[in-house]
Amino acid sequence: MANSTHPLLDTAKQFSKEVLRPNAAQFDAEQGVPESVLREMCTSGLAGAVLPEEYGGGGVDALTWGLITEEIGVGCSNTRALLTVHSSLVGETIARLGTDTQKQDWLPQLAKGERIGAFALSEKDAGSDASAVATRFEEKDDHFVLNGKKKWITYAAVANLFLVFAASEDGSTNAFLVEREREGLSTTPMTGLFASRGAHLGEITFDNVKIPKENLFGRPGMGFTFVANQALFYGRFSIAWAGVAIARSALEEMVTWSRTRKQFGSKIGQHQLVQAMIADGVTSVHAGRAMCEKISHMKQANDDAAVMETNITKLFTSRIATEVANNAVQIFGGNGLWQAYPAERLYREARVLEIIEGTTQIQQMMIANYGLRQYFKTGLKKLYPE
Repeated sequence: MANSTHPLLDTAKQFSKEVLRPNAAQFDAEQGVPESVLREMCTSGLAGAVLPEEYGGGGVDALTWGLITEEIGVGCSNTRALLTVHSSLVGETIARLGTDTQKQDWLPQLAKGERIGAFALSEKDAGSDASAVATRFEEKDDHFVLNGKKKWITYAAVANLFLVFAASEDGSTNAFLVEREREGLSTTPMTGLFASRGAHLGEITFDNVKIPKENLFGRPGMGFTFVANQALFYGRFSIAWAGVAIARSALEEMVTWSRTRKQFGSKIGQHQLVQAMIADGVTSVHAGRAMCEKISHMKQANDDAAVMETNITKLFTSRIATEVANNAVQIFGGNGLWQAYPAERLYREARVLEIIEGTTQIQQMMIANYGLRQYFKTGLKKLYPE
């Protein structure tokens, strides 16, 4: 297991243990991480940990950021989602691609939590096919005008800075930084969700919202191919670590239950088929964390191969999260189907990871295309018998 001595990692462990894990079920049931918890995440430095020190962030390296994400995710996946959208999808993207003015204007506010960021890409008919966004922008003399709707936007209900993607009538895509207070912008919370119930998901409506030219983010026409792809790399990195977090949390729950619950006169952890599920869980968590550590080192080194390795890791850890959480439900038996116990919530939260930041099937397509190039044997006179 990797080791980091950064004080913010110690803060994350304590915060997760004392504040998040004891209350995660309540956040889920009440459909929202409380404002006080979000504020503490920001004032403690956790939400800004990955942002550059010159803008008030913690300036942590990629591995420490991943480990912080894991610790918060072990305690509460809904709270960890703030790190994914606010810190990675929005904050890291501004730090990497923003103009000097945009960095100076927005990063200190994001680091302190004075602004909460949300990533506004998905729409009713634009999920996996993110290039099909229907939200439209029109360029005027000194501003842009946005019209349309976004859906499934994590933390939309409480965010006050949105990284928004919109297309022109000719199909080119721009990205914009849009403040909540802009006239014509409104949000509607989403309820009745299978999971992410506490992550303040919502819809965003843009009704003739005027955006100043300086809020254009990235180069004109490159909103999807440049900005969104860079942001999604940061998001998938975060979700890869989130998969380890949920798998580890589910493993801890199943082990604790197995050492407590008695059936047929002995603790169920003494039964071999239960031990098999625990062994699989241990192996999965160790393998997933090792992969996450690898992509952390690659990300830190700005290795071009980090993008594909992150896709591979996100696919793997989202799957193991589902598998380990599923086994936790099985080991808890009937109690695994009851909200009074954590197993069913962990399974619901794990299942989300195979959908967000690129579905399992999208990841498979990208990885297969990579594999067809990378693992083709060349230079041999004769490959197979005729």
